[in-house]
Amino acid sequence: MLCNSISWGRTLIASKFATESKTAACYLDVAANAHGEEKGYLAYQALQRVERNCPRLVEIGPGGGSAVTFLASRIAAGGHGHRNVDLTLVEVPGVVSTSLNQAMEEFGKVGTCDLVTGFAQDIGTLVTEPVDVISASALMHEVYSYGGGYAGLHSMIRTIPTVLREGGLFAYRDVYAVDGGSLHDRAVQTYGAQSWVQFLRMFLPQYLREGTHPYHGEHDEVIVRQDSRIVPVDEVTNGTHVFISAPIGIFREVQRHYITLRDHVWRSGVLGFVPFLDGQLASDWIDAKTGHKRVHYRLTDTDWLPISQKAMMLALSERYADHYTVDGDIFDQCTDIALSQFLASAEVGEGECQGVWEHWNTREGRETYAYMTVDTLLATFAISSTESNQDNRTVLMPVQVEDVIQRDRSYYNRYLRRALPNPLRDAKQLVLFSNIPLTDTDALQSAMHSVQQWCSRTNLARMYSAVNTGG
Repeated sequence: MLCNSISWGRTLIASKFATESKTAACYLDVAANAHGEEKGYLAYQALQRVERNCPRLVEIGPGGGSAVTFLASRIAAGGHGHRNVDLTLVEVPGVVSTSLNQAMEEFGKVGTCDLVTGFAQDIGTLVTEPVDVISASALMHEVYSYGGGYAGLHSMIRTIPTVLREGGLFAYRDVYAVDGGSLHDRAVQTYGAQSWVQFLRMFLPQYLREGTHPYHGEHDEVIVRQDSRIVPVDEVTNGTHVFISAPIGIFREVQRHYITLRDHVWRSGVLGFVPFLDGQLASDWIDAKTGHKRVHYRLTDTDWLPISQKAMMLALSERYADHYTVDGDIFDQCTDIALSQFLASAEVGEGECQGVWEHWNTREGRETYAYMTVDTLLATFAISSTESNQDNRTVLMPVQVEDVIQRDRSYYNRYLRRALPNPLRDAKQLVLFSNIPLTDTDALQSAMHSVQQWCSRTNLARMYSAVNTGG
């Protein structure tokens, strides 16, 4: 998952936020500029509920502008009654994206589009007039990692209702979190594939040492066993299974970061091939339900890999126009072999491989995805929003059952099932929050009904208490 570029809180940005790598054109215009339909879907649904003729929409962290392009195309197609949408984009200072400029030009054909620079927690001062819809994608892990941890998250949530009109909507998309009472609940995972063992050795010690994460308690200790003995994770060796006991949130971080590294290395071309990860060729499904697809790829001029590696791939592929196509399962298997060789080279500091590793590591290696299950996410937004500094109190909750959506990432889940004995589910979760006045008893009743299927009784009681007592 390569996330959208996000505008985050100021607290830690100067010392930790990797501005150069986060704002590089290869990241913003390519890697962070996919899934426009998914990023813009809820915002589009929200616009259709707005009765005002010229609705005001704010998108936090537009990145390469894929969601902006999607919205422009839908509005141009006449899918709803609005003829002029006033769009404000809020982006971190210093971000320059060619594709975002192009997206803004497209949106200018169906409405107005302005770009302001600032941070998510400052949205209350950046946006001076009440808005109808706020949209954001993958915002929470950026705010958590660079904007003050959970305190920064709660501060941001308290600010959102002060910017929205009463009855306005907040469209949010993020990575799905594992089910469970807490990400601190302990679990055991087994890693046998060589590339995963190498990744553990290179990534996990640094993440635990330098990342912004909540796993500091005595019960959060990461215990690693190999060959029936406890070993430091930076001393695990190849060729033998690794057994780790740790909070389940740690395993989620390992799994998600491995996937982002794999995508990053793919895009770099250092493995000798670059798959089509976006556009129509990225969705050539053999069986979409099971995540089985054909992968289209082109060759690069990388010469450090053994000739046999590229020859094996070509022998199993077919020519397709100006590139090649191969069964996705075969492509994944070849990728892990090549990735293992890449990590071995990067670990000893060899040239191009080390550079690609360091670029990814600087940009994402210390981030925490601040996962919240839907249960926790809904409760956190509801409770924190009632604590907003405003005269007319409101609460952020979904008012319809269909305002909460989970979408499996079937291709990645298929790969993970083949690579790990007990992988964690990979998916996206989307929530359309309404800014409900606490005086609107009908909307509150509908909202409580909507969250019942997602929330535990404990969190339902906490939300009920917050609505009735102000948090």
